[in-house]
Amino acid sequence: MLYSLVNLRQITAEDFELRPSGEVRICDAARKRVIAAYQQRKQEEITHPFLQEKMTIGLVPFVQAQLLARYIRGDFEEYPPFVVK
Repeated sequence: MLYSLVNLRQITAEDFELRPSGEVRICDAARKRVIAAYQQRKQEEITHPFLQEKMTIGLVPFVQAQLLARYIRGDFEEYPPFVVK
């Protein structure tokens, strides 16, 4: 997602500040754009490759945690990872 913001020039080098300590900080306006893009991305729907169910991207970490728990309990022989293409 951050790469998309850079590629679309919604985030540029001017949005970052190099501090004397060597720390690099993102400015408040750019941080708000990143958070807004993240919130929007979480609302997009996908079909989960293992479950074959539609869900929002924001739900994927929760679902993967449930699948991991089922694998640890022995319900699955292999953990079904979620791979972003």
